[in-house]
Amino acid sequence: MTFASSQNTALSGSPHTARLPLISRVLAVLGDIKFAHTLFALPFALLAAHLAFVTTGGYRLGTLAAILVCMVSARTAAMSFNRYLDRDLDSVNPRTRDRSIPSGRARPADTLAVVAACALIFIAACWYLGPLPLALSVPTIAFLLVYSASKRFTTLTHVWLGSALAIAPTGAWIAVTGGWSWLPVVLSAAVVFWVAGFDVIYALQDVDFDRRHRVFSIPARFSEKAALWSARLMHLAAFIALAAFGWLAGIGWPYWTALALVAILLAVEHSIVRPGDPSRIGIAFFTINGVISILIYLSALAASLVGSLETGGGGL
Repeated sequence: MTFASSQNTALSGSPHTARLPLISRVLAVLGDIKFAHTLFALPFALLAAHLAFVTTGGYRLGTLAAILVCMVSARTAAMSFNRYLDRDLDSVNPRTRDRSIPSGRARPADTLAVVAACALIFIAACWYLGPLPLALSVPTIAFLLVYSASKRFTTLTHVWLGSALAIAPTGAWIAVTGGWSWLPVVLSAAVVFWVAGFDVIYALQDVDFDRRHRVFSIPARFSEKAALWSARLMHLAAFIALAAFGWLAGIGWPYWTALALVAILLAVEHSIVRPGDPSRIGIAFFTINGVISILIYLSALAASLVGSLETGGGGL
């Protein structure tokens, strides 16, 4: 496929695309969204929801189900819109040209339809959760969608992504309690810096491409060495925020044990990534960070169980 034809496909879809069944095109769009990457935000949302349920007297399955619907629908809308806006870039990047629109397996309109459907599902789930979640639903989905354009105008696109995922813990808390608290906000701050840090590492794969196509990122704006140092500082800030969250929650020893393991994992993550060598970015980006999010969540649940057994009641 030539440059011109790949651009054409990206903008309008290939001629045979319209003949594909609608379900095939929608599945192709959804195939671009790595649901395994839900591990980055979902455990933190579930952790905040757990703390909120403990605070308010116990789990409510309808509320928990609605939170999960919000998580999946919002992420699917945001990632699909990202694929729509980036279709021109995806068509000329060897790493991404097999995605649904550049490959001709879906049309841009199919992707926008998925975005619209998921945004409506998200708003409907927020309506079920109450007046405050409903009032926040449209600004939230707008913030998530605009992230996709941020790489076109700001080097802080990594922080925007972190902030987008960080909505999940505070949003889950609001969904359960109907109010605001510093506890999920501190957890959200940890998510901001944690996600921004590993997104900087992920962007190392496309440094040359981003510079040629004027895509904003810290590695493209500065050197790869400087980018890695910025990721280290972000992860240090994330670790401090996780410690502050544990202190503020009065959380038990399983969490602090897990936090020590998190420190080791972050150190390993930064030790295996080298400037000019993208071969281990997959391990650093997904594997290690997926383990970190699950570890934090499970350790908080364990701390809750230990606290309940020790006091004969709820709490952490």
